[in-house]
Amino acid sequence: MLNANCAGKNRNLKFGTFAGVFTPSILTIFGVIMFMRANYVVGEAGIFNAVLILFLSQFITLLTTLSVGAISTNMPVKGGGAYFMVSRVLGAEFGGAIGLALFAAQVVSIAFYLLGFAEAVTKAFPSLAPYFLYVGLGAAVILFLIARVGADWAIKTQYVIMAILFSSIFIFLAGAWNSFSLSQFRLNFEPAPGATGSTGFWALFAIYFPSVTGFIAGINMSGDLENPGENMTRGTLYALLVATTVYFLQIIFYGGGFAREILIATPFKIMLENALFGAGFMVVAGVYAATLSSALGRFVGAPRVLQAIARDEIIPFLKPFAKGYGPTDEPRMSLYFCGVATVILLCLGGDGSGGEFLNSVASIMGMFFLFTFGLLNLAAFIESYSKNPSFRPRFRFFHWSLALAGVIGSFGSAFLVDYKAASVALLVVAVLVWYLRQREMAISFGDARRGYLYSRIKDNLYSLQSLPDDARNWRPSIMALSGNPNSRETMVSYAVWLNAGRGIVVLANILYGDLPALAVERSAAVIQLDNFLKEKNIQALSQVVVASDILSGVRTILRGSAYGPLRPNIFVCGWKGDTRGQENYVEFLREATFLNISQILVYNRGLPDLERKKRIDVWWRGHKNGPLMVLMAHLLVHNWEWSGSQIFLKRVVSSPAEKEEALKELMTLISSSRVDAKAEVVVAEGSFVAALQKSSFDADCIFLGFELPDPGHEAQWQAGYDMMLQKMPTTLLVHSADGKDYLSH
Repeated sequence: MLNANCAGKNRNLKFGTFAGVFTPSILTIFGVIMFMRANYVVGEAGIFNAVLILFLSQFITLLTTLSVGAISTNMPVKGGGAYFMVSRVLGAEFGGAIGLALFAAQVVSIAFYLLGFAEAVTKAFPSLAPYFLYVGLGAAVILFLIARVGADWAIKTQYVIMAILFSSIFIFLAGAWNSFSLSQFRLNFEPAPGATGSTGFWALFAIYFPSVTGFIAGINMSGDLENPGENMTRGTLYALLVATTVYFLQIIFYGGGFAREILIATPFKIMLENALFGAGFMVVAGVYAATLSSALGRFVGAPRVLQAIARDEIIPFLKPFAKGYGPTDEPRMSLYFCGVATVILLCLGGDGSGGEFLNSVASIMGMFFLFTFGLLNLAAFIESYSKNPSFRPRFRFFHWSLALAGVIGSFGSAFLVDYKAASVALLVVAVLVWYLRQREMAISFGDARRGYLYSRIKDNLYSLQSLPDDARNWRPSIMALSGNPNSRETMVSYAVWLNAGRGIVVLANILYGDLPALAVERSAAVIQLDNFLKEKNIQALSQVVVASDILSGVRTILRGSAYGPLRPNIFVCGWKGDTRGQENYVEFLREATFLNISQILVYNRGLPDLERKKRIDVWWRGHKNGPLMVLMAHLLVHNWEWSGSQIFLKRVVSSPAEKEEALKELMTLISSSRVDAKAEVVVAEGSFVAALQKSSFDADCIFLGFELPDPGHEAQWQAGYDMMLQKMPTTLLVHSADGKDYLSH
């Protein structure tokens, strides 16, 4: 298995801020939306709402950029861009899921931009309309070949495109300014009739938002940058500043220069007809440059994301895409995949309709980008808010509250734009996360989730410590003396069942001897316990201690596990099977009692048949141990293995005359305790032992209270229970250390 640094190899060719980040970012931001849809949004939304849409879009990208700056200056960033950063903070599952979604969104966006290019060509040259699809396919082949040569040639090509694009922007902005008037500005300031309300606003936001997602193109180049942290942050911020300025001027100039109906009906044509010096051909050249440069940026960046995911080996069938070629480590296999996918998408959407398809694709594509931005912000939030000591970013213009705002803005916008599409996209990401979690991934990134969870647990422990302990809020915190758990399956199973997912279970093993001599054996025992828990899918913790004898070992695990409110309150161990050392056995039970820890001793007669309904007998002999026994039986039946089992609350009386009153008391107890059980009164014909053996010999599990013997009577105590239970099913002997009434709350 590759280590966590395999997401990007060292490439010989490295780019700086301008070439590696600003150029691909600004050229992808200035895409088809600026020429084909921006004026339409101004006409429908009105100037005020259009500016609001722009600033909201850019605000989300700005917050995300600040988060990227914090993450990228806090760790060595390799290839994969957003995928690399999310996976190294939130883990391989989230990183892989969002990486695949982001890759898919970028592949779709290649087709999106090429369809925009084909639409612009066919509108400028109507005779080419029948060849709409072939125009898009031809452009795809040319861009594919440029990307195939290498990133350095793609960047050089983008310099030429950028010169054309900025010249075009100057031409169409200056042309619009010549038509600007305050009266027209006031007329277009408000939204168009029918475009008011949240539905219209967010629908227009969905169309406009893809225009700002291009900044991810520079982040995708992370593995090809000289100084990724500094280059990505500065390059993206510069790109956002320039883009915001241009888009703002476009909204103001066109909103104040032309009638609303023209902006809505002919958003692109109006730019051609009003170009400075009549140079409409430069506007056409600009839209060609914008769409082609955006597609080229995706052609260069998207394969690098797939290559990084493949190199981390989190998904086996992606392994062929991990290989790099040439001195610049080009992701050719990934590029080939992008090329094939682009051709398929163009064939599906290149029917010449253009507009409707562009709008629908823009909305869907935005969902995955918004989720990517949301997870980047979430990653930065977790790193900062958890106060991880390793989080020491060189980028200082950051605070966790900004990242949190980015999370809310990204995910909130997704659902406000189109809750159905967002729900589907979220489901796709969730399924991918689930799939990756099912895999046995040996790779580990040391992500920040552990630090975040630690921080939350710490704070919650302190809060929990300050709250009064009350029987109403009691939960089982079980310390089980499991030893080698494979040889004590019955005891371990009952310890887990009695917890029923309500509290905490710790399996403890005691090794006898000196720690220096047993250090290796202890490490092996820890691995054995952890593997057992993993193989059996048991939610429990493990603990292995080295002690000179059993009593010292039990003292260590009971006293040394007292983390405030999470300290053990139930000690579970097996019944002592031999007749030697009863004094030590009873002594560590007394130790537990002194520590206010109740005990449950598992008298092992094997596990019941889990395929059938079972019977649990609880023998009520008083309020000292009774409430805890009933509660434990109640928790036992809340495991799926015991689903449908019946609890019988039993009591012994010495004569038939006492039966009716005793039965009434048991039924009252069951009603007040809100436990699903049946009452049964047994009239003893002899001793309690005889009644127990006659009534419960065919039960699946028995709960029976016990008291500790006086010093010097340990052997008789053990012999008595051995005689009582030798022919009985598995019995749980319960001793409540505090004698609390757990049933009346």
